[in-house]
Order: sequence, then structure tokens, then C-alpha cells
Amino acid sequence: MKRKNRYERILEEIFRSKYRRGARAVEFEREDMVRFCGKLGLPVPKNLGDLIYSFRHRASLPRAIQSMAGPGQTWIIRPAGRAKYRMELVTDKPLLPNPGLMPTKIPDSTPGVVAKYGFSDEQALLAKLRYNRLLDIFTGVTCYSLQNHLRTTVPDLGQIETDEIYVGLDKRGVQYVFPIQAKGLREKLGVVQIEQDFAVCSHKLPNLVCRPIGAQLMRDDVIALFEFGRDKDGVGILTEKHYSLVPPDEVTEADLQAYRKQLSK
Repeated sequence: MKRKNRYERILEEIFRSKYRRGARAVEFEREDMVRFCGKLGLPVPKNLGDLIYSFRHRASLPRAIQSMAGPGQTWIIRPAGRAKYRMELVTDKPLLPNPGLMPTKIPDSTPGVVAKYGFSDEQALLAKLRYNRLLDIFTGVTCYSLQNHLRTTVPDLGQIETDEIYVGLDKRGVQYVFPIQAKGLREKLGVVQIEQDFAVCSHKLPNLVCRPIGAQLMRDDVIALFEFGRDKDGVGILTEKHYSLVPPDEVTEADLQAYRKQLSK
């Protein structure tokens, strides 16, 4: 049986057993995944956390679950404490790149040896952000990488992970923290990740201005960068820009003139 089908059957069975008509949340625990594997006669996944990760970042929840959402709504999985989770009904706001945005050409400063030996889409993307100072360009703030793959525990949420943390300083002396979520071609940014990044900032660096950033690798090696905000309706996109890393001689005089015209608008 394919792993995706096994994951779907486990989650569907958990939802079916715990959902009550009209409910907007279904809570379950790590042990429920083990218990329902037994009921379904399925082998327990070696990495139970991958089941949750898959439905947060690679695929939508199974159709049997999403069919219980109304128009403009979707079910997501939120953390609810250590080894505890909550499937919750929320407004559907996909965090996807705008295909109509034109990319800005940036001379590629990624060292050739780094580009050659990058291990994964995510790691290669983080390296390109770092060596090309794309975060500085995107935010207008001088930024420094503080830590990769921060894994920590936040009260009421449990263990969470952020791909990279930057800190920054602007011309007025204001200090910022930028949690970064990086996604390759086959993955997607999720609302839950951004909510967790806000929580990490509040818990670990409460005196800095929190500005969560998403980086999504697109086709043709274009990088989409997002800055997120939140209000009473939840997380949303504040700013989006696309960047194309090219050899320096591919940034033409016509490109430079077009960028200068944008300054006057």
C-alpha cells in the first residue's frame, strides 16, 4: 500500500470516529494514530510525525474530511500541545505565488561549489537566500542569519520547527526577527507554519519586531518571497516579490532602466 494512501486512511478514521455534526474542531493525540493503525490492520508508520507533516506541507487533507467543509472553508491540522493535534475548520486562504508577478533579475552570487553540491530543494533555497542577501533586498533591512532549523517547544503548542531565523537592523535602529519557511517545488507554505513562527518570536524574542517570511521555489528557478501579517481573520500575505538569479551579464541595460522607472512610481 502506498504511504499516501495509508496516511489518508489513518487520518480519515480518526476524523470519522471523533467528528460530531457541526463541529469546527476535532482533537486527537499521537497515540490515536497508533491505535487506529491497529484497528485498520495497517503497519504503524516509522515516523508518526511525517503523517502530520505530509498533510500540512505536501498535500491537502483527504477528500472525506474536506467534504465536511463549507464553501470558502478548509480543514487544517494545528498543534494543540505536546503530542496533541487539532483538525480545525478555517477560512481557505492558500499561500501560493501569484503567477502574474514579473520576476526581478538579481546577479547570482551563489558560490559554484555550493550550487553544485546542494542536497535538497529546501537547503539549496536557503543557501541562495543567504549568499544573495535576498532577505535584505526584499525587506530593506540589513539581515543576519542567526540559526538554521530551530527546533523548540512553545507553551500550548508543543514542539515546532522553523527552517531558519534571521535578525535584522534598519536605519532607525529598529531590530527585527525574521523566521523563514522555505519550500521546494513539490511543497507548499501553510498557515499553521506561519502561526507557529509568530508564536516562536513571541516566546523566544519578544522584544524584536516579528516579520515572518516565506520562500517558495518556482519553476525556471524563480524564487517567490512573501512577508506575512495577521489580524482578526488570521494570517495573510502582506508583500510578495519574485526574484530570478541570473549571471551578471544577463541583467541588461533595459532591465536597469525598467527598475529605475519603478522607483518613480
